Amino acid sequence: MTGADAIVYVLDDDPSVRESLSSLLRSVGLRVETFAAADAFLACRRPEVPSCLVLDVDLGDSSGLDLPRELSASAAPIPIIFMTGYGTIPM
Repeated sequence: MTGADAIVYVLDDDPSVRESLSSLLRSVGLRVETFAAADAFLACRRPEVPSCLVLDVDLGDSSGLDLPRELSASAAPIPIIFMTGYGTIPM
């Protein structure tokens, strides 16, 4: 399996952030799929290849903190890298 087989999923409601992260990750040879909403990510079929999710904590209409609960209940859990521009210590 090569690095090209792996997928980095980027989930952020801000189009400029999605595009920036996508460009950066592709520049080092990674395959990237982007999503603007959690429901779109949940609806996609994820192939069984190494992957991770870069997830914005603040998705506008929903919380990125709810998605890991849904994913942990699935048969195919995925490592998650959380990011936010609006973090607080309690978060």
